[in-house]
Amino acid sequence: MIDFYTPVNLPEPRFKSSYSSKHLMIGSCFTEYIGARMENLKFNTDINPFGILFNPSSIAQCLKRLISGIPFTEKDLSQHNGLWHSWLHHGRFSFPSAEETLEAINNRLTFSSTYLRHCDFLILTFGTAWIYELLSTGATVSNCHKVPASEFRRFRLTVGEIVAEMRETIEELLVYNPDLKIILTVSPVRHLKDGATGNQLSKSTLLLATDALVNGFGQERCSYFPSYELVMDELRDYRFYAEDMVHPSPVAIDFIWQKFMTWFFDKEVTKLSDKISALRQAYLHRPQHQNTPEFKKFTETQLRRLNEFSKTYPFLDFSTEINYFAAKL
Repeated sequence: MIDFYTPVNLPEPRFKSSYSSKHLMIGSCFTEYIGARMENLKFNTDINPFGILFNPSSIAQCLKRLISGIPFTEKDLSQHNGLWHSWLHHGRFSFPSAEETLEAINNRLTFSSTYLRHCDFLILTFGTAWIYELLSTGATVSNCHKVPASEFRRFRLTVGEIVAEMRETIEELLVYNPDLKIILTVSPVRHLKDGATGNQLSKSTLLLATDALVNGFGQERCSYFPSYELVMDELRDYRFYAEDMVHPSPVAIDFIWQKFMTWFFDKEVTKLSDKISALRQAYLHRPQHQNTPEFKKFTETQLRRLNEFSKTYPFLDFSTEINYFAAKL
């Protein structure tokens, strides 16, 4: 049989996850794509407590802040265009008042700091090696918050700089949580601000850095999942990109998710996730006519299935789905 693509080898990881595991996911928007699928299938997951982060330096800074747990204060914020921002956070944490911003930031910090101490897996997705440095302080920012480009210095990190900062951070993580396992991946989302060559140089830098980190900490502690390679080689076609020709299409994301499921979870977990997926599809189904005997019967059936499933798997939370169907009766 002829293969019409280059298969990407997925080496078996030294560890597998389950529904009893906790997963902290930090990184680019690709993190949110995969994280959303894990949440939808009821995996215990905390996604991007600082919002979307693109570069390894910002990810390292935020991990260290989770380890320290030091609350943010107003001196950590800046005001621009009527909003208060944190340089370490995505714009989803920005609000019209400093009090609102600090409340959102510190509530999430408290939760995720505790979650990190007890979680089983940390999944990091690097998006770009390019960073922005605030000229007034020399600090790397996670988000420019539409502040004029003249206030920043933009440059590409070297492999050595990424490895050094991430190695120090991972060593601190393993003191904070000695049982932690780490998965590194490079986002397939293209960053074309610097052209195709600049994007490839950036991705190559990230790939070399992740390889050095995995080899340095060992497969028992740190593994690499080739999401970037899956898109570049097995999905080498623009039909697998969204309309912007930068982000992967829903089909591509589903493809990578299926690969990740097979790679990261055992067969029993996959079987259970298929059952959960069926329950979720029933919950998300919104028929046009709900005041019918058929819909009432459908609702009763789904409510019974959910209650039975919750008794069988008490560690899974189906309260949202149960409350929805109960309200329809």
